Amino acid sequence: MNTQQARFNMVEQQIRPWQVLDAQVLTVLSNVPRELFVPQAYLALAYTDTDIPLGHGEFMAPPRVAARLMHDLQLTGVEKVLEIGTGSGYMAALLAGRAQRVVSLEINPELASNARNNLQRAGISNVDVRVTDGSSGASGDAPFDAIVLGGSVAEVPQALLQQLSMGGRLMAIVGHDHVMVATRFTRTADAAWHSQALWDHTAPRLQGFAEPTRFKF
Repeated sequence: MNTQQARFNMVEQQIRPWQVLDAQVLTVLSNVPRELFVPQAYLALAYTDTDIPLGHGEFMAPPRVAARLMHDLQLTGVEKVLEIGTGSGYMAALLAGRAQRVVSLEINPELASNARNNLQRAGISNVDVRVTDGSSGASGDAPFDAIVLGGSVAEVPQALLQQLSMGGRLMAIVGHDHVMVATRFTRTADAAWHSQALWDHTAPRLQGFAEPTRFKF
């Protein structure tokens, strides 16, 4: 595989058409070796527009989804970012290229260990991968300038919104079944957040998050 050409094609054919046009974001996507974060059995799919199984019920999102989530966080390079759901470590690697520090929480110890190894092989040192249920965030390190959820949730817990700094942004894919929307939450006051629905996308559930009962009348 010509990985340099594959990354170029990924950016031009998958990511730009999804309205990811920020030059600095595209540079990060062009430089991070995605093949280092893909399980060996799926190496041929490293730059394809598809979910890639990681085992343990978790998946690596298509490149365009990771790119758009990062783009919509509007990072400038100085932020402290919390990621929930490390998976393979690829999203953390992208975030690390546009943030000062990334804290990434993964519920599965094996995936967390693999992600650390992947990040090390890619030469990325500003990501702290921790094994924990991420649904409560990392209050000891809060506030965060940005938070991103690496899978879908029925709703964003208030505990996570509380860990945003003033003006901080949280990106999450929120909803049920086949009706899910990537939503950006921005903290506007001590007890106020503005939410903005940005784009539709169905993603696998994040583990550890509550699934509220849905009543039908």
